Amino acid sequence: MTTHSKKNALTRETLLALLTDAEVAKVSVAEDAPRLIEGDEYVDLADPAAGVQQVQATPRTPPGEALPRSAVSDATWAKIVRVVAS
Repeated sequence: MTTHSKKNALTRETLLALLTDAEVAKVSVAEDAPRLIEGDEYVDLADPAAGVQQVQATPRTPPGEALPRSAVSDATWAKIVRVVAS
């Protein structure tokens, strides 16, 4: 495992640990069905080091790898932004 992939794995685990049980359930549902629309903010769980991204007309991230802002509370999203920005 490369240093970059280790950082991504640790960051992904760190991000998921920030979610409440209700948010984990909501994210799990979001992974099953693409609900991202153009303009939505999300974090790519396959590449969290890329930071907060915005959905474009042609999404680059598969829905199952996206942690959408709409799936978590404002307080949790603020924590996620701090983690991916560091």
